[in-house]
Amino acid sequence: MHIPLITPFDAAGEVALDALEALAHDMLTAGAAGLVALGTTAEVATLSAAEKDAVVGTLARVCRERGTPLMVGAGNNDTAASRDALAALGKVPGVAAALTLVPYFTRPSAAGVVAHFTELAANSPVPLVIYHIPYRTGQELGADTLRTLGALPGVVGVKYATGGIDAETVDLLGELPDGFAVFAGDDLFFSPLLAMGAHGGILASAHLATGRYVELAGAWAAGDITRARDLGHRLGALSAALFAEPNPTVVKGVLHAQGRIPTASVRLPLLPAGPGAVDEALRLLAGEEPGPAEVRGSAPGLTAAS
Repeated sequence: MHIPLITPFDAAGEVALDALEALAHDMLTAGAAGLVALGTTAEVATLSAAEKDAVVGTLARVCRERGTPLMVGAGNNDTAASRDALAALGKVPGVAAALTLVPYFTRPSAAGVVAHFTELAANSPVPLVIYHIPYRTGQELGADTLRTLGALPGVVGVKYATGGIDAETVDLLGELPDGFAVFAGDDLFFSPLLAMGAHGGILASAHLATGRYVELAGAWAAGDITRARDLGHRLGALSAALFAEPNPTVVKGVLHAQGRIPTASVRLPLLPAGPGAVDEALRLLAGEEPGPAEVRGSAPGLTAAS
């Protein structure tokens, strides 16, 4: 289970790197298999180039110290620009993989998406985890297309965030290319996707009750169905509460209430979560006592970089 870290801001609106570093260590101590920098949860679209570099540098250092993999969000709907962004990651020690969006807005054909990732994978200095989130990109991909992408050399996984479970999900998980990992990307569907054979998750909700999400993955891996179902339902309710307002506003509100980040601030066009949403998440969280970090490890093809 990998955590796409928020970007905490201080009272002056600057990136609070000390708080980011502390959060990173907390997540790994609680059993997270790895971290993700510059994902959607990080409000990456609002960060300057210098801020992005500082975030990646901080998290890469933590992951090197802890011997855990770091994914970094890189790439957009321009193949040439994406190739350049990926090339830059080769200069950052400790980056194990790039989380790379399916091209958005331009909505290429499935063949165009395959051509895009073929070009990127052939030139990237780090493996690619494809970020498939059609309700943001406007680009639906079927199981056959995802299998084609998963068979490309240099593509090691997909963050699968389609907003639900449908026939394509069943088809995909029924037959995967060797070495191709499926990470649940919609927090609410983490448990059912694990039950169907997903390898793990990339979950904003796991900033909170981190050990419980790790324990849930461990329960499914161990075949403890009763425990997994119980945890899955309770953590599903927590995830729903944390996404009651636009991500990561509720997560930040809770972290601030816990004293773990200096402010709950987000950058426009986001607005801070309302107190009701934060209070509800805190209420649900209070029922989740800290859990043991029972499972650690990486999905196929994703290991800590040296």
